[in-house]
Amino acid sequence: MALDYDVAIVGGGIVGLTLACALKDAGLRIAVIEAKPRSAGFQRERAYAITLMSGQIFTGLGIWEQILPQITTFRQIRLAEAECPAVVNLNPADLGTQALGYVAEHRVLLQALYDRLEGATSVEWLCPADVVNTIYAADHAELTLAVAGEERQVRARLVVAADGARSQIRQRAGIGTHGWQYWQSCITAVIRPEQPHGNIAREHFWASGPFATLPLPGNRCQIVMTAPHAEAKAWMKVDEADFLAELNRRYAGQLGKLELVGDRFLFQVQLMHSNRYIRSRLALVGDAAHCCHPVGGQGMNLGIRDAAALAQVIQTALKQGEDVGSLRVLKRYERWRRWENFTILGFTDLLDRAFSNHWLPLLMARRLSLRLMRSLSPLRFLALKLMTGLSGRYPELAQR
Repeated sequence: MALDYDVAIVGGGIVGLTLACALKDAGLRIAVIEAKPRSAGFQRERAYAITLMSGQIFTGLGIWEQILPQITTFRQIRLAEAECPAVVNLNPADLGTQALGYVAEHRVLLQALYDRLEGATSVEWLCPADVVNTIYAADHAELTLAVAGEERQVRARLVVAADGARSQIRQRAGIGTHGWQYWQSCITAVIRPEQPHGNIAREHFWASGPFATLPLPGNRCQIVMTAPHAEAKAWMKVDEADFLAELNRRYAGQLGKLELVGDRFLFQVQLMHSNRYIRSRLALVGDAAHCCHPVGGQGMNLGIRDAAALAQVIQTALKQGEDVGSLRVLKRYERWRRWENFTILGFTDLLDRAFSNHWLPLLMARRLSLRLMRSLSPLRFLALKLMTGLSGRYPELAQR
């Protein structure tokens, strides 16, 4: 049967486009199917902690030189327990690297990926287009798309679901998930402090939940404040002056006068893991496969690693003359990524639960753990291996 595409990627966000970039020179016909206009992605006011591993993957894609001058490189991570004086400063010397990570705004990553795909004859955009039905046959998948009010049939050897946590592709395939909604919500906002942020990434643990500060260019910071739902909603309603006063209290005045840049945003957090990552003719990547608590900034990075791993599995199968959409091939991707993602999901869940409560024995234990980390370099090394994405299997795209 003549197929329209070899790989149909449903979802034109950062993870889906990372996969498209990784496969564009593999000799495949690729479709990127996105429900929203391409311009919509540039309106998303969000920044992400980008791990060293993700930076290496972007280097392998040939887009890192474009990204790096527009983002912040941080060389210190500061961990603290509320007002406890036992502050832990993690530095590159603890890991043997030149940096510990980066902070990139959504539009910067998106533009670099778009530019990389510009002129790629192997990649076709179907956008805006909604997938209204999927049928999986023995040797292909058929997608029914709604494009400009009309239906279009698309046949592909492999469908990749990169369409987010509420993935319609995953649900239509009957792949279940397990996990839970946390008792917390997160407030994100961008601030401009009076004092220099020093390119320091901060993770302060309060009884209400983690409070992260990500340094941005132009001496701006994105904050992520975690709190129980009712408290988070209350902080969304207070006026700007009271909100900034609370932030200043948490910084103990170290950043000086604070200015709010733009709006505050609220989102609920969840832990979700798909029961499986694949079925015949289908693979899940990114939030379609898993979601975790934002503590530690791991979510986007897991999806980038999914894309790099799946691209490698597909390219290896091509060299061996195998069917890239077969279960035999896709099981290699699932074996690679499912356990590694499960480890990080468990790590972030443990961090949030251990550092988000008032129980005195646990309070003493976590303060002791910070003191031990401050004095024991092996603990700092192990923590940084997880936080920077340098644990687990390296994809070939990542440049060591």
